[in-house]
Amino acid sequence: MLDKLSGRRAALALYCSHQRNAGPSSASAGQGGRRDKQPATPFRTLWRERPPFAERLPDYGANAAWFHEFDAQAYATCERHGLAPCVEFKTFRADFGEHPELVPIGVDGQPIRYGRLVQGICLSQTGFVQEAMERLARGMSRYQPTGVWLDYMTYAGWFETPNPDLQESCFCPGCIRTFCEASDVDATSPEEILSRHAAAWHQHKRERIAGYAAQFAAIIRAARPHCLIGAYMCPWTPEEYGGALGDIFAQDYALLAPSIDVFTPLIYAAKSGRSMDWGRRWLEGAQRFVPSDRRVQLILDALDGPESMIETARSPHPTWGFQLFGGAKIFADDARATVFRQTVDIIRERI
Repeated sequence: MLDKLSGRRAALALYCSHQRNAGPSSASAGQGGRRDKQPATPFRTLWRERPPFAERLPDYGANAAWFHEFDAQAYATCERHGLAPCVEFKTFRADFGEHPELVPIGVDGQPIRYGRLVQGICLSQTGFVQEAMERLARGMSRYQPTGVWLDYMTYAGWFETPNPDLQESCFCPGCIRTFCEASDVDATSPEEILSRHAAAWHQHKRERIAGYAAQFAAIIRAARPHCLIGAYMCPWTPEEYGGALGDIFAQDYALLAPSIDVFTPLIYAAKSGRSMDWGRRWLEGAQRFVPSDRRVQLILDALDGPESMIETARSPHPTWGFQLFGGAKIFADDARATVFRQTVDIIRERI
């Protein structure tokens, strides 16, 4: 039983053994900077919350497990069932009820609006950021994951919805001061920043997130140079929602590329009010904004049913494997599991 692969984003996964052009079977990664080579074959992943079907995964093409942070029992389960262990690592997400000091400040000088689901924090709260980095270093010193996927690596908001509440942040004194020093700007208020220095502000946010990604990546590479590094991404194109991918969430594929091997946009169609061919269409458009030397591996939602997987497999630009959130229902049903297996086979043939 994968009883310890629990939590909101615990996962089962397909993982295709990858080999370098030379040397041992592992992902190719340097100690720093851009990766020189990439694995020859991809991950394919099944996400779920309480995965009780570990012994069935290899029969249907799954060959890895993603689980929340570092968990000894999860590692043991992966070893028992021949699954490669991969970590989903929480970066900038916190319980604002318990830690109100982490809530970013909006344009009105007040804490931003937020509901039950929100990600991003005030990045001037350096103690929280440092604790996350130390937590990652401790985990990497103890375990040897095949891959680590950085989650919630954004400014504040929530995009898994048809009607996102998009707010500019963070305008606390510390974040304003950091912006002015980094951008050589003299400004004291959100109004002044957005009216006179909006382009510099948005670029600063992108660079700040990319800078933190580089620090997290350096920790991973220092401990395990051949570990794959992934990032979960807002699934919008750079033009959608008025450029919110970069301006609000501060995710920039080009700036993140030196730190990230595999980009994983969250293609949750029903939750986001999209059609079931969203993954296929996203892949067809990604050539415009994802650097050509980086991999894309979609994460799909089991709530979208087999149709989302089938449509994704039809893309002429195949995903480098795929992940499936909430996949218990898939492996509990032989018919759905067979569709999963068929999707894996189609994608594998096209890569």
